[in-house]
Amino acid sequence: MWIPTEHEKYGVVLASFRGTLQHGLSLEIGDTVQILEKCEGWYRGFVLKNPNAKGIFPASYIHLKNAQIKNKGQFETVIPTEDAVITEMTSTLRDWGAMWKQLYVKNEGDLFHRLWHVMNEILDLRRQVLVGHLTHDRMKDVKQHITARLDWGNEQLGLDLVPRKNFSMVDPDDISVTELYKLMEHRHRKKETPVPVSTHHLFVHMKSLMSSNLGEELEVFFYIYDSRECRPLSERFFVRLNKQGVPKSPEKTERQCTLFVDLGSSDLRKDVYIVVHIIRIGRMGAGEKKNVCSVQYRRPFGCAVVSIADLLTADSKDDHLLKVYTCNTESDWYQIHDNIIRKVNSRYNLSGSNTGLAVSLQLLHGDIEQIRREYMALFTRGVSITNKLGFSEVIMPGEMRNDLYITLERGEFEKGGKSVARNVEVTVYVLDSSGQMLKNYVCAGSGEPGGDEYHSFVLYHNNSPRWMEQIKLPIPVDMFRGSHVRFEFRHCSTKEKGEKKLFGFSFVPLMQEDGRTLPDGTHELIIHKCEENANLQDSARYLKLPFSKGNLPGNNQAAKSTKESLWITSFLCSTKLTQNGDMLDLLKWRAHPERINDSLTKLKEIDGSEIVKFLQDTLDTLFGILDENSQRYGLKVFDCLVHIINLLQDSKFQHFKPVMDTYIESHFAGALSYRDLIKVLKWYVDRIVDAEHQEHIQQVLKATEYIFKYIIQSRRLFSLATGGQNEEEFRCCVHELFMSIRFFLSQESKGVSPVTQTQAVFLRTFPAVYCELLKIFSVREVATFVRETLGSLPVLMHADCPLEAVKLQCIAKTVESQLYTNPESRCILLPVVLRHLQAHMQEQRDVVMCARILSSMFSLIRKDSADIAASEEVAMIVESLLSVLLRTILEITNRPQPAGTALRLQYQDVTGEFVACLLALLRQMTDKHFQQLLERFSTKDDLRDFLLQIFTVFRILIRPEMFPKDWTVMRLVTNNVIITTVLYLSDALRKNFLNEKFDYKVWDSYFFLSVLFINQPCLQLEGFSPSKRKKVLEKYGDMRVMMGCEIFSMWQNLGEHKLNFIPAMIGPFLEVTLVPQPDLRNVMIPIFHDMMDWEQRRSGNFKQVEAKLIDKLDSLMSDGKGDETYRELFNSIIPLFGPYPSLLKKIERETWRESGISLIATVTRLMERLLDYRDCMKLGEVDGKKIGCTVSLLNFYKTELNKEEMYIRYIHKLYDLHLKAQNYTEASYTLLLYDELLEWSERPLREFLNYPMQSEWQRKEYLHLTIIQNFDRGKCWENGIILCRELADQYEAYYDYRNLSKMRMMEASLYDKIMDQQRLEPEFFRVGFYGKKFPFFLRNKEFVCRGHDYERLEAFQQRMLNEFPHAIAMQHVNQPDDTIFQADAQYLQIYAVSPIPETQDVLQRDGVPDNIKSFYKVNHIWRFRYDRPFHKGAKDKENEFKSLWVERTTLTLIQSLPGISRWFEVDKREVIEMSPLENAIEVMENKNTQLRTLISQCQARQMHNINPLTMCLNGVIDAAVNGGLTRYQEAFFVKDYIANHPEDGEKIGRLRELMFEQAHILEYGLAVHEKFVPQDMRPLHKKLVDQFHLMKSSLGIQEFPPYVRASPVHFTNGSPRTCRNSVPNAISPEGARVVARRSPLSYPAVNRYSSSSLSSQASNEVSNITGQSESSDEVFNMQPSPSTSSLSSNHSASPNVTSSAPSSARGSPLLSDKHKHSRENSCLSPRDRPCSAVFPNPLDPSQRVLPHQIGDNSLPRSDPNLSTPEKVVNPTPSSWSLDSAKEANTQLSDTVGKLVSPPVPPRPPYPGSPARKLRSLSPVPAPRSPQKNAVPPFTPSPTECQSAGLVSNSPALSGSYSSGISSLSRCSVSETSGIEAAPGEPALTTSVSSGSDELIRRENKTPPPYSVYERTNPRRPVPLPHSLSVPPSAEPPALPPKPHQLRTGKGEPFPRPRPLPRKVSQL
Repeated sequence: MWIPTEHEKYGVVLASFRGTLQHGLSLEIGDTVQILEKCEGWYRGFVLKNPNAKGIFPASYIHLKNAQIKNKGQFETVIPTEDAVITEMTSTLRDWGAMWKQLYVKNEGDLFHRLWHVMNEILDLRRQVLVGHLTHDRMKDVKQHITARLDWGNEQLGLDLVPRKNFSMVDPDDISVTELYKLMEHRHRKKETPVPVSTHHLFVHMKSLMSSNLGEELEVFFYIYDSRECRPLSERFFVRLNKQGVPKSPEKTERQCTLFVDLGSSDLRKDVYIVVHIIRIGRMGAGEKKNVCSVQYRRPFGCAVVSIADLLTADSKDDHLLKVYTCNTESDWYQIHDNIIRKVNSRYNLSGSNTGLAVSLQLLHGDIEQIRREYMALFTRGVSITNKLGFSEVIMPGEMRNDLYITLERGEFEKGGKSVARNVEVTVYVLDSSGQMLKNYVCAGSGEPGGDEYHSFVLYHNNSPRWMEQIKLPIPVDMFRGSHVRFEFRHCSTKEKGEKKLFGFSFVPLMQEDGRTLPDGTHELIIHKCEENANLQDSARYLKLPFSKGNLPGNNQAAKSTKESLWITSFLCSTKLTQNGDMLDLLKWRAHPERINDSLTKLKEIDGSEIVKFLQDTLDTLFGILDENSQRYGLKVFDCLVHIINLLQDSKFQHFKPVMDTYIESHFAGALSYRDLIKVLKWYVDRIVDAEHQEHIQQVLKATEYIFKYIIQSRRLFSLATGGQNEEEFRCCVHELFMSIRFFLSQESKGVSPVTQTQAVFLRTFPAVYCELLKIFSVREVATFVRETLGSLPVLMHADCPLEAVKLQCIAKTVESQLYTNPESRCILLPVVLRHLQAHMQEQRDVVMCARILSSMFSLIRKDSADIAASEEVAMIVESLLSVLLRTILEITNRPQPAGTALRLQYQDVTGEFVACLLALLRQMTDKHFQQLLERFSTKDDLRDFLLQIFTVFRILIRPEMFPKDWTVMRLVTNNVIITTVLYLSDALRKNFLNEKFDYKVWDSYFFLSVLFINQPCLQLEGFSPSKRKKVLEKYGDMRVMMGCEIFSMWQNLGEHKLNFIPAMIGPFLEVTLVPQPDLRNVMIPIFHDMMDWEQRRSGNFKQVEAKLIDKLDSLMSDGKGDETYRELFNSIIPLFGPYPSLLKKIERETWRESGISLIATVTRLMERLLDYRDCMKLGEVDGKKIGCTVSLLNFYKTELNKEEMYIRYIHKLYDLHLKAQNYTEASYTLLLYDELLEWSERPLREFLNYPMQSEWQRKEYLHLTIIQNFDRGKCWENGIILCRELADQYEAYYDYRNLSKMRMMEASLYDKIMDQQRLEPEFFRVGFYGKKFPFFLRNKEFVCRGHDYERLEAFQQRMLNEFPHAIAMQHVNQPDDTIFQADAQYLQIYAVSPIPETQDVLQRDGVPDNIKSFYKVNHIWRFRYDRPFHKGAKDKENEFKSLWVERTTLTLIQSLPGISRWFEVDKREVIEMSPLENAIEVMENKNTQLRTLISQCQARQMHNINPLTMCLNGVIDAAVNGGLTRYQEAFFVKDYIANHPEDGEKIGRLRELMFEQAHILEYGLAVHEKFVPQDMRPLHKKLVDQFHLMKSSLGIQEFPPYVRASPVHFTNGSPRTCRNSVPNAISPEGARVVARRSPLSYPAVNRYSSSSLSSQASNEVSNITGQSESSDEVFNMQPSPSTSSLSSNHSASPNVTSSAPSSARGSPLLSDKHKHSRENSCLSPRDRPCSAVFPNPLDPSQRVLPHQIGDNSLPRSDPNLSTPEKVVNPTPSSWSLDSAKEANTQLSDTVGKLVSPPVPPRPPYPGSPARKLRSLSPVPAPRSPQKNAVPPFTPSPTECQSAGLVSNSPALSGSYSSGISSLSRCSVSETSGIEAAPGEPALTTSVSSGSDELIRRENKTPPPYSVYERTNPRRPVPLPHSLSVPPSAEPPALPPKPHQLRTGKGEPFPRPRPLPRKVSQL
């Protein structure tokens, strides 16, 4: 049976449990569980991280832990009772664990590893804490370390700052808001700014001396030297080096390392140096021979210096190599360091270039205890301490030092009968009173132990040596009396013996007879002469002698006049001994009572360090004098006491305050002193107002605190001794004292008067008195004292008065004092504190101090304090300070922030403190307080102003910048207070500002605040971790829902006033509904229905609501708000229209419902696109998905919403995406959308996006230039040319010739690029996106995509799969079924498609270079084709061609490619099936075209390698021999097939023609191949020829039929450009006949030989292969007359010519017409706009064409979509300078009205240039034209108006339709052609071919195959037909477009969407 657990509530999982049994709960090791029930070794409960999943688990898997239970019962929660730090560590490490793994995923390796180390460190520390074996101090250190690590990790991971108190997390409910703010601020500041330290230490590690001339032991001395004052600052550090220059005792680190301690901040400056002196131990001269002398001398070696300031930049121990210098003369050794510092180069030089001292130096900061903790290894390993000379800046009471420092300055010695000066050595000894030597008390420096004696260094032959050597004598205090120092002087001989001879001595006693020590300073000592054998052991004998010349009596002139002296400097650093006689006199006052007065007077002159040494003795002395003779010495003793008290205020001695406190508590015995102290203090206070000099009085008042301590302690001692006698007298004295104080405080004075300064001094010390008074007086009495004292102060003074700030400081200390914490005293003090605070805050004075006072006040009021006294306090504060607090916050936050960092931090602190105070106050307010507050407002205006004020302040409080971003705890507390307050105030809003009292401003402020509140980032719980979300919900709930309910409630109360907020509140409320909180959305969305309802009532529609809704939706969704659920929820508005019958009374149900549903449907569709857009934009790189999504949204705004501004914004977003992806062509098309909205007008446009304020003309010009630039970068130069022209027209119209010139040059450069630069033809791919998982704009749609350069199908497929990583690639090309469409997945179907160019005429035209054609093949493509072969019926295994059908799918797009995107949706899909016969025809046509192209390229020398032609010939001939063509014959030429398919007769004929044609092409191709084939491939060529004969045999061709011979097919190089003499005939009217082209699939049916047997197109296309191409150079040689242009043709000219000709034949209108039609001329405009119009030249009536011939002159120049009868050409005869032009004009005269456009004769080529050389630019020939001329071939130049093929209907040629073989020769113009002129016609003038071609042909042993046939079967001469001109009803050919012209939308076989009517944009 399951029993609820009592104590077993909480545990940790010890081992993982799978939970596979019924009701089992899966557990992982380390999980924490809450246990609900137990039963026979099993528990039932849940894991804390997932409380919803409950189950059972074994009890043995759980380790139970103690826990507290809250809300016992069904909703109980458990809190573990373990250490709070442990709890925090556990939860924090869990949160870090998940984030740590994410760091690895995001590749943030550095933080990943650092966090890993910190987590391990925390786990290790956690184990130490859990074990519980740590000491209290160690536990404190460990917890501090843990919290520091936790804070570091939280900061690195962007987690919240945790407020802590004593290392434990703080619950915000348990402390006041101000206290919480202080904790947060403290942790934030601690994180930001380290506290500056004032104490520093220098670590020195001596490593080695590097020098080439070593060989003697060395002594190295380090000390710190102040070069400004020329004195050492520290003792010396002494290191002995061996002969190798390294320390002698390497194992003893304390002898190599030292710490120079207690350096002050003032010591870290540039002129403070580390000085190093090096002394060698050895011979007198460094260069002397060895073993000359056995005695060792100390001799100068070298010196080095380094500035301490250089070490400030070093973060760690840096090794330094110091340069070592020597002095030039030994006598300057004492000042060598000064010379080096001052750079007196003449007195020193380097001891050697390779000499250096290697030391390690490091500055450490902080007090010595902190250094011991942080650098523990230093002290454990061993380091000597080198003290500062004298005391440190701060003297500690327990410090013990007794060091006497003696410096050997200099000596003066006589020669002593010698011819040279002496070598003097001084030996120093310390002896006691009995003459015994004191052992180990002579120290050369720290680092080495003390010795018995000290030897100075020796200066060579110097009777006036200067040593400047410092030694330390650490003699104990008890040995000081009677001890003396003796100095012995010896002459050091340099002879062989090297003996030292004593010749004198000096001595100095350490203490005088009166107890004073040797005074600090320089002493000149007498040198007493003696011999070597003199007995100095008996010190008593010489101690009676004088020791110093300064102490000699006046009659001892003999001693004074002696020249020999020793100068020393002594300095005592002792905490026990004094050198001051006055101090000793005071302490011995009883021995000399007459000196008391003088001693008391001189006490003020004694150094402070001397006083604090004997502090207790001095105080005893003073109070002893006061007790014995208070009348006489009372005032002086009081002054001395004040002096000592104020001495302890000094920072140097402040640490002695505890010594004085201890003295007062434990040693003070002056029980009667209080009377005298009170009396004297009152006497001083009473004199304040009248005294002229206030300085002394101010000194007295500074000491008030300790004077009161002495008074109170004295009174307590008296009470204890007497049992409380004279209590009333004492109280009366204190009251009188305070009356005097109040009187002097109440004095007001203008300006800064002495009295004001005295008042300020007193107020600074006054709060310290409270605690002392409380020792005797009650709390209420002391509070009354303080209240009356503070009350006596004036409330406000003038702004400059220093008392203002001091007064507030006094109040602040009062509020922070122990007195104020007592509720009993607080109610007495609060009114006076509030009075002063209110006055200051109203005047905005000293706001920093006001904030501090308020913080302290509120920190005492707990959240849960519910007693009456606390409630009254809150009521008082609310009444006094709430309004002024709100105003202060408003004024502070509206001020500009100060510039300085420190000031800005202070500003932020003040703002935060005031905010915390306001929150604390509001949190304490109850219903009663709010009720009282609202009742106090007498008028509605006052209440209105208050509500507006508090709402504004709340809006400020929830700004993101109010608190640092990681202060989530503080923000949640703030929001909790705000929502609680708003709930109280909303009642006041309803009661006072509704109906006739409605106030829009207050309500608007309320709604604005509510919306801001809900949208705060810190309340969006969805972004929090689960644990954090759970904590917030448990503590505060979801405050967004609470505020949303309040908004809904308030909205419902508005009634008809709702109209005031429509449409203004639509945006804000929409923003609220986008918060992903279901409950909040359910509450808020009905408000929109209400808005539509009221808007419908007011205006009959809700257009305003709709417009605002859509605008706001876009901006909010773009910011990342909203989700899929929201769209579904928004749809729920639709059914809400039903339940409101009141709505339906005014409006018909259908109308209302339809308009409502329409709005929601529009909004939903917009949201679908916006959601897709937002999701796509979250991705990193620009891909097709982003671009496609933006295009979808852009089109939606244009077509469905007609939102022009949004449309333009998204145009620019799309443009930026294209630029980023380097899609320059697409970027141009995109920007063109905006360009088209603008006109060439001067209308001013406002600043918009990145455009400045400018005219519409300027913006359009800028857009044109930008688009041209991008077209250029995208190699879409043809499109750029059109824009260049349009812009040039504008410049020309404004006579801006400078820019016109630039534009023409730019246009020319684009033409050059077309001809010169290589362009890659992209591939196109069809992509189908199937399945519901795709974004809306892709779902179940198919697109055609333009691939990138060099991108093939496999690469494209991979790219698409990378963009959609979850997609499945479909492996077939069949259309998917509904199951795929509706699948919850993503399917991609991709295959390549072929473009179907729209501009066929350019591609079919002869002589157009490939560079030009390539553009039209892949640009402006609407349709794409995909062929799928399949077999219908039974497959014939022997001949599969019989059943091989082709399914041809044609895809039509909604827009042409390229466009504003790289892919467009398929608009229409057409599927047709091609029969096997049609398939065979197409295969043959394609192969023939390929052959002709290769042959043409080979002849034009465009092929560097003949291999492609070889392979193609081999492939065709080999396939034909092996059954290729035979299979066609077997399949389609058999009787059965013809009988079964009578309708295919024409097609069978067509196939037969193509087969013969192919044979003919192959024959000529072999001839060409023979000319160019290399020698090593001759055998292959021979094989091909043999196989070709077999092929002809298999086709049954022995000789070509007559129709083949009659109409030879000529290639391009049969052009009349090489046949100049044929021009006159060629210009005959018959030669000008124009025939329409047909597409390759619409060949005329030719199955009979009566009229024709092969299409003329076939023959002419073969001529395209062999004929010479037209060179663009020839085009440039033509000289058009000024009046007309040669460009009036329907041929495509060279782009350079075509685009620049202003001919009327080109359809160019007048200038005015140009302006009129400039917009229509754009090829880049929407599809329904024509490219251009064709205009007749109004100046020449003869050039006009009859209306029935021309048709509509508004048609575009060329539109391949127009049917043939619709296309006309304006005939424009050109006049040329050649004579032939005249003939042309005469021949044309009788055919006006019939001719469409006459041919133009070409100019001859450059002299001496063979024409054949000009064919090098011939491109691959275009596809075939349907018919060709049978007359001698004449290929017009690209500048002529006709098509190259002119058809003859000559009877002589009927029945002999050319197969396209015979025309491979130049029979029409050469001797081999065999063509004769008809007798009745003018004879054709034959022309001679280019000489070199003819020579080659004649030399060729194997003539072309057709020549054999023609010689054997000569054609009979046929007269030219009379009528070669086209009858009026004939179809004129389509005009080929210019290179720049694009496809327009006229005559399209299917409807395409029209663009919106152009609007002039307002942007």
